[in-house]
Amino acid sequence: MKAIVTGTSRGLGAAIAMALLERGIPVLGLARQHNPALTQPGAACAQTALDLSNPDALARWLAGGEIARFLADEDTVLLINNAGTVAPVGPLGTQGSAAVAQAVSLNVAAPLMLADAFVTASPAACDRRIVHVSSGAARKAYAGWNVYGATKAALDHHARAALEDSVPGLRICSLAPGLVDTDMQLQVRSSDGARFPARERFEALKRDGALLVPAVCAAQLVRYLLSDDFGADATADLRELASA
Repeated sequence: MKAIVTGTSRGLGAAIAMALLERGIPVLGLARQHNPALTQPGAACAQTALDLSNPDALARWLAGGEIARFLADEDTVLLINNAGTVAPVGPLGTQGSAAVAQAVSLNVAAPLMLADAFVTASPAACDRRIVHVSSGAARKAYAGWNVYGATKAALDHHARAALEDSVPGLRICSLAPGLVDTDMQLQVRSSDGARFPARERFEALKRDGALLVPAVCAAQLVRYLLSDDFGADATADLRELASA
């Protein structure tokens, strides 16, 4: 078994990679920067520095065949599309075309490109599992988050449609992890209240200790990913699964 994880430089992506490594599962981490914590002695983690918000750079890297070499001859392979951005925050007319394009590239184009390449590169695998890290914002509208919500909703629908494709051995789920104490949450709390009216709610969640530690969330996510139940539903909420 081997796993590819995006956004491993910090936060939830780093925690997911560590949770997999602790189970003895080799990881290929994709992020803009290497994470020294994942290169400890004995850790079976390869890391590739890659800007996933640049579709041309990602396409060139995919054409190099590194995924196929990493996954070669594995029966069970995993892809966790975790990298993402909450920016731009604000209503229409305040976002900027470049920021919108970057968000769509990172949050939508990269996961879809990787999912396609992952399936192509693993013809020998009888068990292929893909997680898109989604968000509650994909399923509930928030003022100021129309780009973020739309990109995460795209992942939800990609998973639904991919299940209809009936690709042999493929299980896929767009999974909302809940409220996790990451740099993304810090960015949300730093938003202009006029551009993101729900900021006070997220400040209160941090103040009240309601945010989940990344390592705890990662352990729950990996447990579900490796379970027999994974992929039964195209979309899911990790909070509901953890409490079931």
